[in-house]
Amino acid sequence: MIKTPVVVRHENGLDGRPIALLVQEASQYASRIYIQMGDKQINAKSIMGMMSLNLSEGEKVTVLTEGEDEEMAAEGIKTFFANVKA
Repeated sequence: MIKTPVVVRHENGLDGRPIALLVQEASQYASRIYIQMGDKQINAKSIMGMMSLNLSEGEKVTVLTEGEDEEMAAEGIKTFFANVKA
């Protein structure tokens, strides 16, 4: 399992479209991918779960990846958070 800390950099936080793009990115990998915020751990491939996090700009979360392509998944999600656009 890989734990990768990331910071939400999208100025309006993550809402509908960016969340859909995140779920789309996560779904490309065979690994299990979770976004952990506080005591919540949400499947990054679940659009409803991800919407429930209400991620705001500057929020610190941890990306947890586990599986056959966990390194690629961790890097892909980290890159997504660094480059997400509205």
